[in-house]
Parts: sequence; structure tokens; C-alpha cells
Amino acid sequence: MSLKYEPVIGLEIHAELQTNSKMFCSCSADYSNAPDPNIFICPVCTGLPGAMPVLNRKAIEQATVVGLALNCSINEFNTFARKNYFYPDLPKGYQISQYDLPIASKGWLDILDASRTEYPMRVVVRRVHLEEDTAKLTHEKNSALVDFNRAGVPLLEIVSEPDMRSVEAALSYATKIRAILRYLGVNSGDMEKGVLRFEANVSVRPSGSSELRTRTEIKNLNSFRALTRASAYEIERQIKVYENGGEVVQETLGWDEARGVTVSQRGKEDAHDYRYFPEPDLPPLQLDRAWIDSIKSGLPELPDAKTARFISDFKLTPSEAQLLTSEQTLANYFESIVAKSKSTAKTIHSWIAGEFMRYMNDSGLALEEINLPAEKFAQLIDLVTDKTISGNSGKIVLNEMLNSGGDPAQIVKDKNLAQVSDTGFIQEAIEKVLSDNPKEVEQFLAGKETIVQWLMGQVARATKGKADPNVAKELLVKALEARRN
Repeated sequence: MSLKYEPVIGLEIHAELQTNSKMFCSCSADYSNAPDPNIFICPVCTGLPGAMPVLNRKAIEQATVVGLALNCSINEFNTFARKNYFYPDLPKGYQISQYDLPIASKGWLDILDASRTEYPMRVVVRRVHLEEDTAKLTHEKNSALVDFNRAGVPLLEIVSEPDMRSVEAALSYATKIRAILRYLGVNSGDMEKGVLRFEANVSVRPSGSSELRTRTEIKNLNSFRALTRASAYEIERQIKVYENGGEVVQETLGWDEARGVTVSQRGKEDAHDYRYFPEPDLPPLQLDRAWIDSIKSGLPELPDAKTARFISDFKLTPSEAQLLTSEQTLANYFESIVAKSKSTAKTIHSWIAGEFMRYMNDSGLALEEINLPAEKFAQLIDLVTDKTISGNSGKIVLNEMLNSGGDPAQIVKDKNLAQVSDTGFIQEAIEKVLSDNPKEVEQFLAGKETIVQWLMGQVARATKGKADPNVAKELLVKALEARRN
């Protein structure tokens, strides 16, 4: 990116709420498990004349929870409006949403921007409002099929101010919002299923300027990869437009993942284009302050608070704590191991961040899908801590447990992995290694002391990883020094 320009990014995040029924009717909201298209429908969610909407109390509660978690003011008096636009996935020809008086507004979220030195940076949350999701379109050659099972599912829109100045900041903000929604239990965060979608509002301006130039909106980004790639592409595209003497046109864009480019969909609408007006079939919503306070008092420990506690209680670094608190299930798993282990929290973090997460990434499995009880993992880590087995042997045992289950002590016994401190056994292996590698011994004697690590590897191989590394290194160095005479 040109240093002459800086990006200005705001995000709109659409999150489907995890309620049993839809936003304005009693139809099931679990459309992903519908056996057929157009099964979970009724006159309300298909927009038939005369059908009357009724508010979903659970959706109101979940929206309030999110607003409080994002440090917003909850508006005790809020209203619904009709947002008019005409697409085949919108059965009524309008969407029931919130406009002038959303359920929550004027919040904030602190994030880390890896591209800058200021930590943290604050993103202002302009509004959090409720609306209904649209139907699902499936395009086939010259026709489109409409499935109304999703129409009317409660949708929460979280709108930020244009406070982000890099793609990294936008990613950090989006990642943190997802984590908070999952901590609160209001959204699964499963972007592959479309339950969480991003829309990036992007513009660029001369570095150091405070002006807000013409922006474009990139719609329906359903992964972090799409968010970052599309935003980065659009930033570069707009810079080229300005550098070539052109003007950026306000428009709505789509993202072509295959080609890696943004594509124009239509001119960008402003609020007046939607002809908002109060929803006549829904009365204003009046929230009781005592009810709001009761919800606030029941908020769970959120990622920032949990991170601060992990740093304080477990003496972890900020980056170590943030890794563990990025997912509530991972944080809970870590704490369960700590409670059952005599090893330090830092040691446990190292095992989780290293071999365990490598397995998760390679296998594509979520933590919930891995059958490794915290108690068994704690036992394995303790076997390494008390030097019953070496670290390398511990990795072998962990791999066996992850793939086939089993008890760590029994696996150590079955595979004969117990660490050996018998100096005679280790000394014998060392002598053989030195005899087989005279060139490396000469290098050490000539002053290349780093060769010790290579020789240690040979000793580990000769002893099949069973030699106590501290004992082995001490004996190895003594044997090498003895050869100076």
C-alpha cells in the first residue's frame, strides 16, 4: 500500500441469533436442519397479506446482552421500522429493522492492531440493532430458486464507526466480535454456514488527513480470509483510481473469491433510498431498567476480563493469555488441565499452543470433537514434568492419545518410553556416538561448541529418546572434554 494514503474502514457485522423461533413468528429458526426447502414457513415470514408480526422476547434479550458486552447504552425506548427494497429473497418487499432508535448504541471495543505500535486501539460501536434475515436464493442457469426457511430468522447488526486504519485492525475487530458472540452463546460463529457475515465500508485518504472520502461497501463476506483479501484489494484499487486522476464512485461491491477482485453490484444506497418509516404493526418497545440491570449482572466473563485474569493468576504473557482466551472452550479446557495438574500454567500453555493446536490445525477438528479429557492431558504433561518421560516421548504419547485414546501411563509402559537416568547406559551410548562421528568430535575440539546439540540428537536417537537429556548432556560434554588430552 502506498504510504501517501491510509485506509478508513468501518464494519457492519450481521449475526444470526440462536433462538428457537424466528424474529416475528413461531416458525423454527433452525433452517440449516430443515429436511426440505420451504418447510419452516407461515403467513408471517412469507409476507402474506394480513399476517401480523409478534416480537421474539429471546431475540430482544440476546440483543441486549450483546449491546451490554460491547459497552453500549441500552435504549429503554426503541422502535422498529420498515426498510423498503425489492429483491426476490425479501418476501414482503420490505425488511422489518430498526433505524432511528436501535436497541443499543454508542459503545466501544478495544482491539490490537498488529500493523501499528499503539496498543490497544478503540473502535466505536455506533449501533446494535435487530432485524430479520432474508430468504436464501439458489441460482441455476437462467432461473433462481427461493427457500424461505431462513426468511425471518433473528439477525443482529453491529455497526462500527470508520475507526480502523488497516486490514489488520479490521481483522482484529471482527475476530473479537466473533469471540464475544460465542462467549455469550448467542451465535455459533460458524461462518461456513453463513450465520456470521461481514460488510466492509472502505475508503482511502491522504495520510494524515481527517477527511472522509467516498466509500464503497463490500457485501456478504463470510470468512476472515474474504474480509482481509477483499478489503486489501479494494484499498489498492481506490489508491490507483486517485493516483490516475479519477474519482471513487459510491457503490455496493461483491467479492469474487476465485478471481480475487471486487465487482460492482449496484449504486450504493443511502438511508433515504430505503424510505424508512415506523413499522405500523409493531408498537414501540419499552425495556424495563431493572430487567436490563438483571441481564447486565448475569454477563459471563468476557475475553478481555479472562485475558487479564490469566495474566494475573497464571503469570502468562499477554500473547499467551490471548491465545487461550480466543475461544471460550479452549480457555475452559486450559483451566481444567491446570486444576488437575502439578505442572506450571506456562508449561501447560506450551503443550496446548504447540503439539495440541498443531494437531487441531492438521486434522481440521474443533476442540469439542477431540476426545482427550483434561485429566488425561494433565497426567501426560506431569509425566514429562517429573522426568518420567522425555519431552520427545511426551509428543509420541500425545499423538497416540489424540489418535487412539488411552491412558498416558499405560502407553508409556506399552511403548517402553520411560526415561532412563542410568549413567552407565547413557555413557555407553555416548561413547558409541563419539566413535561413530570422529569428524564432529574434531569440530568440537577445534572450537565449534554448537556441534554439541547435533551430537545430543545422535545420543537421543541411540537411546530411542529414553535418556534423561540433562544427564546425557553433562556426560556428553565430559566425554568430549576428556578427548582434549
